[in-house]
Amino acid sequence: MNQEAIIEIKGLKKSFNGKEVLKNINLTVRKGENVVVLGKSGQGKSVTIKCIAGLLDQDEGDCLVFGREVKEMDDQELKGLRSKLGFLFQGAALYDSMTVRENLAFPLKKVLKIKDRKEIRERSLEVLEAVGLADAIDKMPSDLSGGMRKRLGLARTLIVRPEIMLYDEPTTGLDTITSKEISYLMLEMQKRYKTTSLIITHDIPCAELTADRILVLNEGEIIAEGTYDELYHSDDEFIRSFFK
Repeated sequence: MNQEAIIEIKGLKKSFNGKEVLKNINLTVRKGENVVVLGKSGQGKSVTIKCIAGLLDQDEGDCLVFGREVKEMDDQELKGLRSKLGFLFQGAALYDSMTVRENLAFPLKKVLKIKDRKEIRERSLEVLEAVGLADAIDKMPSDLSGGMRKRLGLARTLIVRPEIMLYDEPTTGLDTITSKEISYLMLEMQKRYKTTSLIITHDIPCAELTADRILVLNEGEIIAEGTYDELYHSDDEFIRSFFK
């Protein structure tokens, strides 16, 4: 595996209204890796992602993406960074008033400024086939099941061919079988599109399936790091408790 660090966070701290949410976050994501950050709700997992994307500024510490400090980027540089980032949030963030086709065309036109209809159509069909939704191209999001909406959200994120995928609780609200499908799909998409992924979750089966490495977040700090098996068999009872 290429050891180039794509995301590098050192001593990251963030408070809201005097409450310390991130106390001291240190993490590295290398090119082509799937890194899972595991932690219970309200532990600051999503805040970490927002700092990486420049949606929030950290109070202290470094947050480097592609070797650049995000906090120091101007609006144009941030725009350039975000064009290389793909986000999949809990709600899949689809435009309910648009068809599947229009949902996919939107980021191509807005982010990549593509105007050629043939290219838009080809790229749309490619990602829909990749996530198994080619037949749904003219449907509305409201016609789709929760799992299908999540797959469409993934397709719309991947259509701009991001170098980094940021997943925020990608399987929340899905039944066990659909969660597993999404987890396998995330792995498949990583291989197909050569993405580097940071996956924020508290879904242990998702972590087991997708992670090259797992970091355990507790009370604003990373308290453990390792493979699924290493952490599952940890000597620390608290860390083992996440995997039971």
